[in-house]
Amino acid sequence: MINFKTSDFYYELPERLIAQTPIKERDHSRLLVLDKKTGKIEHKNFFNLTEYLNAGDCLVINDTKVLPARLFGNKKDTKALIEILLLRRIDDKQWEILVKPGKKARIGTEIVFEEKLLTGKIVDILEEGNRIIKFEYEGIFEEILDKLGEMPLPPYIHEKLQDKDRYQTIYAKHLGSAAAPTAGLHFNDRLLEEIEKQDVNIARLTLHVGLGTFRPVKTEYINEHIMHSEYFELNKSEANKINTAKQTGHKVITVGTTSVRTLETIADDEGIVNESKGWTNIFIYPGYKYKVVDSLVTNFHLPESTLIMLVSALAGKENIMKAYSEAVEKEYRFFSFGDAMYIK
Repeated sequence: MINFKTSDFYYELPERLIAQTPIKERDHSRLLVLDKKTGKIEHKNFFNLTEYLNAGDCLVINDTKVLPARLFGNKKDTKALIEILLLRRIDDKQWEILVKPGKKARIGTEIVFEEKLLTGKIVDILEEGNRIIKFEYEGIFEEILDKLGEMPLPPYIHEKLQDKDRYQTIYAKHLGSAAAPTAGLHFNDRLLEEIEKQDVNIARLTLHVGLGTFRPVKTEYINEHIMHSEYFELNKSEANKINTAKQTGHKVITVGTTSVRTLETIADDEGIVNESKGWTNIFIYPGYKYKVVDSLVTNFHLPESTLIMLVSALAGKENIMKAYSEAVEKEYRFFSFGDAMYIK
C-alpha cells in the first residue's frame, strides 16, 4: 500500500470560493457527479440526484442534530466575558467543554449565563485543557440551550447565521453534534418525497459529529495521524434496509462521510451490518477496501483533511484531485454551506 504524504492531498482554493452563507433553496446547490470507475465528470444541480437513484437502492442519512453549543456568560465575581463550547454530555448536568479564555476558568469558577436561566461551575480540568462544567438550571436543558446557545459554525465561516435551522438537516432528530453532517443540508422535503416515490429505501443512522472532524492532519505521512472518535447508533430495522439493498444487488448510497464512517466500522467482510452502537475512530484513506458503501453524496472538503482522504479511497486519489481542480475552475462553492459532489 502506498504510504501517502499529507501534502499529496493539497489543492489551491481561492478564499472567495468558501461559502459563507447557505443558498436560498437547499436543493438548488450545484452537484458535481464523478464516476469513480471512469473519472468522467458531469455538472448538475442537487435536485438532479434522483437521476442516479434506482428502485431497490438504499439511501443512508445521518439524523444527528447539532447542539446550539456556543454559549456566552460572565464570571460571577468579576463579570468578565467567557465563551464556552459544549463538546460532550457526561450526565444530566455535567459537560465536557472548551473555554475561551481558558485562564479565566480555573476549578471553582462560577459562570452566569444570560437572564440567569443557566449557571455553571468548573469542576475539573482535563489533560488537554478542556474543562468539565456542572450546570444548574430549572426546566428542560435543551429548551434553555435553544434560547441561549448559538450554532458552533466552522472556523472558516465568518458571517453570522441568520437562521439556526439552516445549519440543521431537515431530518435532524437526535441532539448531540458539535457540527452538522453537511452533505445532508442539500435535502428538502420535496426531494426526499421524490426519492421515496422512486422506491428507494431511506435508512437512518446517528453519528454525533465531533469537533475533531476539523482537526488538521499535521503528520508528514497520513498513516501517522491519530484519528478522533465519534459516537454512533444504528438500529435493527434500519440495518435491515441496508442489508436488503446489499443482498439484492442494489446500491448503498451514503449521505456524508459520517454515514460512511459508521457503516464501514460495523460492516462484516460481506458488507452486512447489524444493530450496533459505540464509538468509531476509523481512518479511511486510499488503499482501504470499502465493504458496504457503493456511492456517496458529499460536500467538498478542506485540503489535506481526513475527509478528502476518505473520498479519495472511494473514487481514487487522481479522480478526486482532478474533480476538485475542475470544481475550483468552475467556481463551485466549497465546504459546509457549499455545493455537493456525488460519487457514483
